[in-house]
Amino acid sequence: MIQATPFPWSYNAIAVHIDNTSDGFGQNRRDDLLIDSMNRINKAKRASYLGLLTALAILCGYIESLIPFNFGIPGMKLGLCNVVILLVLLLFGWKEAALVSAARVVVIGFLFGNLFSIAYSMGGAMLSILVMAILIRTGKFHETGISAAGGAAHNIGQILVAYLVTPQLPLLWYLPILMIAGLITGILIGFAVWAVLLRIQGIVVQK
Repeated sequence: MIQATPFPWSYNAIAVHIDNTSDGFGQNRRDDLLIDSMNRINKAKRASYLGLLTALAILCGYIESLIPFNFGIPGMKLGLCNVVILLVLLLFGWKEAALVSAARVVVIGFLFGNLFSIAYSMGGAMLSILVMAILIRTGKFHETGISAAGGAAHNIGQILVAYLVTPQLPLLWYLPILMIAGLITGILIGFAVWAVLLRIQGIVVQK
Protein backbone atom coordinates (compact mmCIF):
# COMPACT_ATOMS: atom_id res chain seq x y z
CA MET A 1 0.00 0.00 0.00
CA ILE A 2 1.43 3.40 -0.97
CA GLN A 3 1.97 5.77 1.93
CA ALA A 4 3.99 8.94 1.74
CA THR A 5 6.10 10.66 4.35
CA PRO A 6 4.78 13.59 6.42
CA PHE A 7 5.70 17.16 5.60
CA PRO A 8 9.21 17.75 7.02
CA TRP A 9 8.24 20.99 8.74
CA SER A 10 5.16 19.75 10.59
CA TYR A 11 6.75 17.92 13.51
CA ASN A 12 9.65 20.31 14.05
CA ALA A 13 7.53 23.45 13.82
CA ILE A 14 5.02 22.17 16.37
CA ALA A 15 7.76 20.94 18.69
CA VAL A 16 9.45 24.36 18.68
CA HIS A 17 6.12 26.09 19.28
CA ILE A 18 5.35 23.84 22.25
CA ASP A 19 8.87 24.37 23.67
CA ASN A 20 8.37 28.13 23.50
CA THR A 21 4.90 28.13 25.07
CA SER A 22 4.94 25.17 27.49
CA ASP A 23 6.64 26.81 30.45
CA GLY A 24 6.57 24.38 33.34
CA PHE A 25 5.23 21.40 31.38
CA GLY A 26 6.84 18.02 31.93
CA GLN A 27 8.12 15.79 29.13
CA ASN A 28 4.96 13.63 29.14
CA ARG A 29 2.74 16.70 28.85
CA ARG A 30 4.89 18.02 26.01
CA ASP A 31 4.61 14.69 24.15
CA ASP A 32 0.83 14.68 24.63
CA LEU A 33 0.53 18.18 23.20
CA LEU A 34 2.75 17.26 20.26
CA ILE A 35 0.74 14.12 19.43
CA ASP A 36 -2.55 16.02 19.72
CA SER A 37 -1.32 18.77 17.40
CA MET A 38 -0.08 16.27 14.81
CA ASN A 39 -3.38 14.39 14.93
CA ARG A 40 -5.29 17.61 14.26
CA ILE A 41 -3.09 18.42 11.28
CA ASN A 42 -3.51 14.90 9.85
CA LYS A 43 -7.30 15.07 10.25
CA ALA A 44 -7.42 18.45 8.50
CA LYS A 45 -5.30 17.16 5.62
CA ARG A 46 -7.40 14.03 5.29
CA ALA A 47 -10.58 16.10 5.19
CA SER A 48 -9.16 18.42 2.54
CA TYR A 49 -7.96 15.54 0.36
CA LEU A 50 -11.30 13.74 0.64
CA GLY A 51 -13.18 16.93 -0.22
CA LEU A 52 -11.09 17.42 -3.34
CA LEU A 53 -11.46 13.78 -4.37
CA THR A 54 -15.23 13.90 -3.85
CA ALA A 55 -15.45 16.97 -6.07
CA LEU A 56 -13.26 15.23 -8.66
CA ALA A 57 -15.49 12.14 -8.62
CA ILE A 58 -18.58 14.29 -9.18
CA LEU A 59 -16.80 16.15 -12.00
CA CYS A 60 -15.88 12.86 -13.68
CA GLY A 61 -19.50 11.75 -13.46
CA TYR A 62 -20.62 15.05 -14.98
CA ILE A 63 -18.13 14.74 -17.84
CA GLU A 64 -19.25 11.18 -18.49
CA SER A 65 -22.88 12.32 -18.67
CA LEU A 66 -21.97 14.99 -21.25
CA ILE A 67 -19.94 12.63 -23.41
CA PRO A 68 -21.90 9.34 -23.53
CA PHE A 69 -19.84 6.32 -24.48
CA ASN A 70 -22.05 4.19 -26.70
CA PHE A 71 -20.78 0.62 -26.59
CA GLY A 72 -24.02 -0.82 -27.91
CA ILE A 73 -24.81 -2.44 -24.57
CA PRO A 74 -27.51 -0.87 -22.35
CA GLY A 75 -26.19 0.18 -18.97
CA MET A 76 -22.51 -0.04 -19.92
CA LYS A 77 -20.32 2.93 -19.04
CA LEU A 78 -16.61 3.60 -18.99
CA GLY A 79 -16.74 4.58 -15.31
CA LEU A 80 -14.29 7.48 -15.15
CA CYS A 81 -15.23 8.26 -11.55
CA ASN A 82 -14.11 4.76 -10.55
CA VAL A 83 -10.53 5.99 -10.91
CA VAL A 84 -11.16 8.36 -8.01
CA ILE A 85 -13.07 5.79 -5.95
CA LEU A 86 -10.32 3.18 -6.24
CA LEU A 87 -7.68 5.78 -5.35
CA VAL A 88 -9.63 6.70 -2.20
CA LEU A 89 -10.01 3.02 -1.36
CA LEU A 90 -6.29 2.36 -1.72
CA LEU A 91 -5.05 5.50 0.02
CA PHE A 92 -7.64 6.02 2.75
CA GLY A 93 -9.81 2.94 3.27
CA TRP A 94 -13.21 1.45 2.56
CA LYS A 95 -15.19 3.81 4.82
CA GLU A 96 -13.89 6.90 3.06
CA ALA A 97 -14.38 5.27 -0.36
CA ALA A 98 -17.98 4.42 0.50
CA LEU A 99 -18.60 7.98 1.66
CA VAL A 100 -17.11 9.55 -1.47
CA SER A 101 -18.94 7.10 -3.72
CA ALA A 102 -22.28 7.69 -1.99
CA ALA A 103 -21.88 11.46 -2.28
CA ARG A 104 -21.03 11.11 -5.97
CA VAL A 105 -24.02 8.84 -6.68
CA VAL A 106 -26.49 11.12 -4.89
CA VAL A 107 -25.26 14.35 -6.50
CA ILE A 108 -25.05 12.91 -10.03
CA GLY A 109 -28.37 11.14 -9.56
CA PHE A 110 -30.23 14.29 -8.56
CA LEU A 111 -28.58 16.34 -11.31
CA PHE A 112 -28.91 13.93 -14.23
CA GLY A 113 -31.12 11.04 -13.11
CA ASN A 114 -33.86 10.11 -10.67
CA LEU A 115 -34.41 8.07 -7.52
CA PHE A 116 -34.31 4.82 -9.46
CA SER A 117 -30.97 5.65 -11.07
CA ILE A 118 -29.63 6.56 -7.62
CA ALA A 119 -30.77 3.18 -6.28
CA TYR A 120 -29.19 1.29 -9.19
CA SER A 121 -25.90 3.17 -8.96
CA MET A 122 -25.76 2.93 -5.18
CA GLY A 123 -26.23 -0.83 -5.23
CA GLY A 124 -23.51 -1.28 -7.81
CA ALA A 125 -21.13 1.14 -6.12
CA MET A 126 -21.41 -0.42 -2.66
CA LEU A 127 -21.01 -3.99 -3.94
CA SER A 128 -18.02 -2.88 -6.00
CA ILE A 129 -16.34 -1.26 -2.97
CA LEU A 130 -17.00 -4.35 -0.86
CA VAL A 131 -15.40 -6.68 -3.40
CA MET A 132 -12.40 -4.41 -3.98
CA ALA A 133 -11.86 -3.87 -0.25
CA ILE A 134 -11.75 -7.63 0.32
CA LEU A 135 -9.23 -8.10 -2.49
CA ILE A 136 -7.07 -5.24 -1.21
CA ARG A 137 -7.09 -6.75 2.27
CA THR A 138 -5.58 -9.98 0.93
CA GLY A 139 -2.62 -8.03 -0.45
CA LYS A 140 -2.28 -10.44 -3.37
CA PHE A 141 -3.82 -8.47 -6.25
CA HIS A 142 -2.58 -5.74 -8.55
CA GLU A 143 -4.61 -2.58 -9.04
CA THR A 144 -5.79 -3.82 -12.45
CA GLY A 145 -7.16 -7.06 -10.96
CA ILE A 146 -8.84 -5.21 -8.11
CA SER A 147 -10.42 -2.75 -10.51
CA ALA A 148 -11.56 -5.48 -12.92
CA ALA A 149 -13.30 -7.35 -10.10
CA GLY A 150 -14.85 -4.10 -8.90
CA GLY A 151 -16.13 -3.30 -12.39
CA ALA A 152 -17.81 -6.69 -12.70
CA ALA A 153 -19.25 -6.42 -9.18
CA HIS A 154 -20.62 -2.96 -9.96
CA ASN A 155 -22.62 -4.25 -12.92
CA ILE A 156 -23.82 -7.27 -10.91
CA GLY A 157 -25.04 -4.95 -8.16
CA GLN A 158 -26.92 -2.77 -10.62
CA ILE A 159 -28.64 -5.74 -12.26
CA LEU A 160 -29.63 -7.20 -8.88
CA VAL A 161 -31.15 -3.90 -7.74
CA ALA A 162 -32.96 -3.54 -11.07
CA TYR A 163 -34.33 -7.09 -10.75
CA LEU A 164 -35.56 -6.40 -7.21
CA VAL A 165 -37.34 -3.24 -8.37
CA THR A 166 -38.79 -4.73 -11.55
CA PRO A 167 -38.44 -8.54 -11.41
CA GLN A 168 -38.18 -9.36 -15.10
CA LEU A 169 -36.19 -12.34 -16.32
CA PRO A 170 -34.80 -10.57 -19.44
CA LEU A 171 -32.81 -8.28 -17.12
CA LEU A 172 -30.70 -11.25 -16.04
CA TRP A 173 -29.79 -11.97 -19.66
CA TYR A 174 -27.65 -8.83 -19.67
CA LEU A 175 -25.67 -10.04 -16.66
CA PRO A 176 -22.97 -12.10 -18.48
CA ILE A 177 -22.46 -9.34 -21.05
CA LEU A 178 -22.23 -6.63 -18.40
CA MET A 179 -19.83 -8.73 -16.33
CA ILE A 180 -17.48 -9.04 -19.29
CA ALA A 181 -17.86 -5.34 -20.03
CA GLY A 182 -17.14 -4.54 -16.38
CA LEU A 183 -13.98 -6.63 -16.49
CA ILE A 184 -12.71 -4.86 -19.60
CA THR A 185 -13.44 -1.34 -18.41
CA GLY A 186 -12.18 -2.28 -14.94
CA ILE A 187 -8.81 -3.29 -16.37
CA LEU A 188 -8.54 0.06 -18.17
CA ILE A 189 -9.45 1.92 -14.98
CA GLY A 190 -6.95 -0.19 -13.04
CA PHE A 191 -4.09 0.79 -15.35
CA ALA A 192 -5.07 4.44 -14.94
CA VAL A 193 -5.06 4.11 -11.14
CA TRP A 194 -1.70 2.33 -11.21
CA ALA A 195 -0.23 5.13 -13.31
CA VAL A 196 -1.59 7.77 -10.92
CA LEU A 197 -0.22 5.96 -7.85
CA LEU A 198 3.27 6.02 -9.34
CA ARG A 199 3.10 9.82 -9.49
CA ILE A 200 1.63 10.70 -6.10
CA GLN A 201 3.97 8.92 -3.75
CA GLY A 202 5.00 12.27 -2.28
CA ILE A 203 1.50 13.12 -1.11
CA VAL A 204 0.83 12.80 2.60
CA VAL A 205 -1.75 10.16 3.42
CA GLN A 206 -1.95 9.00 7.01
CA LYS A 207 -3.96 5.84 7.66
